[in-house]
Amino acid sequence: MIRLEASPFTVDAAAPDGAPSRTISGIAVTYNTPATVADGTQVMFLPGSLPTTGRSPKLFNQHNSEQIIGIVNNRQDTDQGMLFSAKIAPTVLGNEILTLCGMGIIDGVSVGVTPTKWHFNDQHIMVIEECRWSELSTVSEGAFAGALITEVAASIPQDEPEISTIETEPTEETEPMSEVTATPVEAAPAPQSLWAEPAREFRMPTPGEYMAAYHIGGATFAKVNAAYKVAADKHKSAFEFGATDTGDFPGALPLPVISPVVQNLNYIRPLVTALGARALPNGNGFSFIRPTITTHTSAAEQATQNTAVSETAMVVAANQVNRITVGGSAVLSMQLVDFTDPAALNVILNDLMGQYMLATDAIACDALNTASQSSGTWDGVSAAGLLTALYTAAYDASVGTNFFVDTLVLPVKQWQYLGQLVDDSDRPVFPAIGAPGLLGMNTLGAGSAAQWSGQNPLGLQTVVDSQLDTIDNKNLTLINASRSFEFYENMRGLMTVEQPSKIAREFSYSGTVATFAAIPSMIRYIQNTD
Repeated sequence: MIRLEASPFTVDAAAPDGAPSRTISGIAVTYNTPATVADGTQVMFLPGSLPTTGRSPKLFNQHNSEQIIGIVNNRQDTDQGMLFSAKIAPTVLGNEILTLCGMGIIDGVSVGVTPTKWHFNDQHIMVIEECRWSELSTVSEGAFAGALITEVAASIPQDEPEISTIETEPTEETEPMSEVTATPVEAAPAPQSLWAEPAREFRMPTPGEYMAAYHIGGATFAKVNAAYKVAADKHKSAFEFGATDTGDFPGALPLPVISPVVQNLNYIRPLVTALGARALPNGNGFSFIRPTITTHTSAAEQATQNTAVSETAMVVAANQVNRITVGGSAVLSMQLVDFTDPAALNVILNDLMGQYMLATDAIACDALNTASQSSGTWDGVSAAGLLTALYTAAYDASVGTNFFVDTLVLPVKQWQYLGQLVDDSDRPVFPAIGAPGLLGMNTLGAGSAAQWSGQNPLGLQTVVDSQLDTIDNKNLTLINASRSFEFYENMRGLMTVEQPSKIAREFSYSGTVATFAAIPSMIRYIQNTD
């Protein structure tokens, strides 16, 4: 988006019949007038480059789309420039702007256009041939003090104004440009003072702008290169410190660093999520008691009248469950914390939290693997053999408890085996079921690529956890996730403390966890012998 500021304009306070007309008019763009951008690029509008038909540009205040004050209702193209007339709406903001324009406080306009056809001439000037005119804005500060509204009238000034500045915004059709100071259309009769303007932050050049400045060379490229280095140092992230600065080598395009950092670890806890984290009990100490029934009471048919019925004393075991503390820390210098983008620090803190999640899930997987009991083997090839093994393990887990298994926990390696398992006709043994009107053997494509598992042997919830691959990637474990195995957690979260002697700050992320095999007989594994 290119914004070309031009002034002065006039204000129509009233129509000939006395009715409020609420219009401003003037010249929006002067043609064939080069303007030099701060990095050396020059821009010039050709006659007819702005449209006079089509959707009317909206009238904004200070290029703020949230401060819309009216609409451009007349556009007249001349050889010298584009003349305009704009209607100001009778809103509170519109009234304020109209008053300020009449007083000469707001004395300029800035056109916002998007070039659609342009070329560079022999003098390396970007010549705009066609563009889309999206908005016109009233602006409070022109580049020169003499650019003022001289009267409140219903006419369009005949004298061409001076071009004060050009600003740019990123668009889809053109590369963004920085602020420019244009050459006056005609010499001022007397020296004029510059308005004080707030300092604007240097915008990183696009590859095209950078190479254009390098092609011009001399002081132009030196200024762009120096400004680039200052801006790059100001926005340098923690991951760019110590990196080679290519800004000192003429002609070498500045190396962009695209954020955010690529996340190459998925911080998930499949097994913990399936089990559900229970709250650790309150109290001190390294352990707590989790009671289980080892001997139940009994009931049986009474042998004869007036004889004792079955009597069995209940035995409750006081199982001791140990707490485990898990945590990680990182020490960062205060310079690194203060001088870098906060997003870079967030990456480090998020990684601390993610590593805690992976570590606690690994503890749960290891404890589940240790507590599991064998229910046979599977050769890794035979579909019939797998079904036999699954039903055998389900029987072993359910007999004597009346609870059925509901979850199959797999390492990634065994998930791979199940996914490619086919019958004698090369049909998937465990397809994704549920596509309307399709048989199970034809519905493999109905599965979700966003999840590990598309198969559901025996209707079991399938949990695929890569932490199991580092422990034992041979087993397929069947459990009743809500009863047979428990995971407890008290997540302390992020802690931080300063280290004055090092001028640094230490960050840590920690928590306390515990695992308990509540019904060991219901944790059954099948070993793949392949």
